[in-house]
Amino acid sequence: MGHDGDEGHEAGHGASGPGTFERFLNKVGAIVDAPVTAFRELVVDPMHSKNKSYYYHRRYRRVPTIDECHVNDPLCKFEAQEQFRRDKKVDDEILIILRQRRLECEHYHGRTDAEKYCKKVKEDYLTGEANWFTKYGDIGPRQDVIQAYMKQKHRLLWERRHGPVGTGMRTEAVEH
Repeated sequence: MGHDGDEGHEAGHGASGPGTFERFLNKVGAIVDAPVTAFRELVVDPMHSKNKSYYYHRRYRRVPTIDECHVNDPLCKFEAQEQFRRDKKVDDEILIILRQRRLECEHYHGRTDAEKYCKKVKEDYLTGEANWFTKYGDIGPRQDVIQAYMKQKHRLLWERRHGPVGTGMRTEAVEH
């Protein structure tokens, strides 16, 4: 019977609004919060807006590529090699993401509907795969920047003489 009286008291108290103790706590909180909020709005936020950075990973400066290095400059060659390794890691991760998107799309839509709904995702993956192979394919497991540069040079010479790789050789001579 004592419980019924307590519940009635709580229900009546809650319906009338916050009690004096709750109002007191709200006023103390406002007194403490006002200077902190003002400091953040007047000092911290303007400083952050000036130095805003949208990148959450480390950004390396671009170093000279291997074709810009002098013949007897081992430091430049080393930096170019390290840049090549970083670029390859990024390209590998991009290809992994594209492959994962394709597999998830095909799994979600099933074999029959994947042709219709996953066409763009599949095209993106195949383009990325072709681009990766153009740059890094057929170099071997111990890839270095000089081998990749030579591969690029040979491909450009081939395309100048015979057209895009994979279209076959031209039979007629083309003058530039």
